[in-house]
Amino acid sequence: MADVFSAVFLAALALTTALRVWLALRQLRHVAMHRAAVPAAFAERIALADHRKAADYTCARVHFGLVELAADVGLLLAFTFGGLLAAYDAFWRAQFDGPGYAYGLALFASVALTGFLVGLPFALYRTFRLEADYGFNRTTPRLFVADRAKQTILAVLIGTPLLLLVLWLMDAMGAQWWLYVWITWLAFNLLVLLLYPSVIAPLFNKFTPLAEGEVQARIEALLARCGFASSGLFVMDGSKRSAHGNAYFTGFGRSKRIVFFDTLIDKLEPAEVEAVLAHELGHYQRRHILKRIVFLAALALALLWLLGQIIDQAWFYAGLHVGPGSTAMALILFSLVLPAFTFPLVPLMSWLSRKHEFEADAYAAQQANGSDLSAALVKLYRDNAATLTPDPLHSLFYDSHPPASVRIERLKGC
Repeated sequence: MADVFSAVFLAALALTTALRVWLALRQLRHVAMHRAAVPAAFAERIALADHRKAADYTCARVHFGLVELAADVGLLLAFTFGGLLAAYDAFWRAQFDGPGYAYGLALFASVALTGFLVGLPFALYRTFRLEADYGFNRTTPRLFVADRAKQTILAVLIGTPLLLLVLWLMDAMGAQWWLYVWITWLAFNLLVLLLYPSVIAPLFNKFTPLAEGEVQARIEALLARCGFASSGLFVMDGSKRSAHGNAYFTGFGRSKRIVFFDTLIDKLEPAEVEAVLAHELGHYQRRHILKRIVFLAALALALLWLLGQIIDQAWFYAGLHVGPGSTAMALILFSLVLPAFTFPLVPLMSWLSRKHEFEADAYAAQQANGSDLSAALVKLYRDNAATLTPDPLHSLFYDSHPPASVRIERLKGC
């Protein structure tokens, strides 16, 4: 049985990797093919130089993504068939006389540290070379180090007690442990949603109240029309890391906050800012966030149930070239191999996200002005160097937002 599972996993990994490479190559060819001319629908609003920059930026990201994919697959094979996980397992079992809680924490820390060290050169290159080459990076080396330090501290402070609780539930709750772990996972995620706006986000960015003026007046009128109550309107200093712009709202209940990147405020007209926020409010009013939470909760429940069925199966561990199983090892192995089997869900998630984007656009056109939203989107596509000519199949698989031409054409009918 172990040999069968090994073959199934390797086949799934090979097929998933081949499909991802094929889609990337399609994207490269399609974007390069349309680099020479701005699509007719955008010819009057996007300069050829900006269109070519977007094409080059897209291709650079795809090339970089292929290198990252190779590294990810290599690391996965090193952990499993290369024996790295087995070596960590043997070492920590010897240090702690068996697979207890200290062993579990040490095993997770070893895997996390290995992943961090492998991923660090890619993060450095993406920030200080790829993003910098196209004029987007504003992160200093000092800020880069500070961000990683804060992320590590948060991961340890939050992750350690959570992991200990999960390992304890898996040991103490019998065959139904997966249900208790799911409840814990769900409660933890809701708590993070509640605390993120006021506790976590300020550790990384500065949030200042939106200044009085036309933008504030328009937004407050919009909120009144939409019946949306928030704990405040804030501008985030996103420009200290990147030139990309965005807007979002976060939290739930009384902790809801509306946040604008300072780069967005600088680039858009007041009416366009209003339209962008109307789109974001559309996600809330159409209950997209709640729907996504419910969907992800159901998926997590199904996956945890599946882990509960295989956690005691020797073939699961032997098929991935590790020794005797443990709760910590089961969690690690499951999280490592899962993407090879769940890749077919990616286009489903992308389709659902694009459906929600269309609905939010329609809501924005009702509450603000569709032409203002179109104008804002064109500016954001241009300033963020988003390609106007993605490969249709690549877009179908990956894009959480509809292609620019389709989205703006749809807005004309709203």
